[in-house]
Amino acid sequence: MTIHDVTLFAEPELHDPVRTSYIKSATRTAARRATRLIAPSRATRDELVRILGADPSHIDVAYHGVDHEVFHRPSEPEVKHVSDRLGLHGRPYIAYLGALEPRKNVPNLIRGWVRACAGREDAPALVLAGSGGWDDEIDAALATVPLELRVLRPGYLPWSALPGFFGGALVVALPSRGEGFGLPVLEAMSCGAPVLTTHRGPLPEVGGDAVAYTEPDPDGIGAALTALIDDPARRAELADAAHTRSERFSWSASAEAHMASYQRAVDQYAAARTH
Repeated sequence: MTIHDVTLFAEPELHDPVRTSYIKSATRTAARRATRLIAPSRATRDELVRILGADPSHIDVAYHGVDHEVFHRPSEPEVKHVSDRLGLHGRPYIAYLGALEPRKNVPNLIRGWVRACAGREDAPALVLAGSGGWDDEIDAALATVPLELRVLRPGYLPWSALPGFFGGALVVALPSRGEGFGLPVLEAMSCGAPVLTTHRGPLPEVGGDAVAYTEPDPDGIGAALTALIDDPARRAELADAAHTRSERFSWSASAEAHMASYQRAVDQYAAARTH
């Protein structure tokens, strides 16, 4: 059994209340019955042990991968196409991609971005791309944005646009409160983007020293964004390091780790039957 995420046990208020009760019950049952468990990160493995009392010797970690052909360093035409499509026409922007749900911490990203833009003549826009969600605080946070600043909410972007979106951003900001793995962070890294995320859960396992980190509060995000906006050399350094680190992750390696776990489950089951 693969369990991708257990953040709903630690912070249930950050999840859809309609689904939380069912998923928690199903996860507990699965963890109890499975011969072996697979987690996408060491942090998720440790939470399975801490919260559900799972046997750590029966848990395997299989990191997610990234398709390096899809998520690649973009060409100038790819960057221009996305910028023009968004109506930015070369104007700098901070990029976010993901569902607009509480654990993604979008309201604090908005507030932090406003702090980072204070007093700037050429302030970067904020682009919140991805699906809708149920975070009621987002509209309240948007209501505090000064009129001279620009927020874009383009909804879903096609796969073909993502390299240009990530790679063309001044910073890709993903200050999540909790993840099972953090796939958007890895995808942005693979596109050679300077990434800002948090120390929460498995995100440092993905980003290592190749991304910038912040606390999830508005002041922390604002200070971290300010530092990156004002330091082009640091952004370029992070972009190179992120792309290099992303090459450690592949779907073939993920598949091999899954197959090894399945084989352990078969062997474990066979050994139990012989006894």
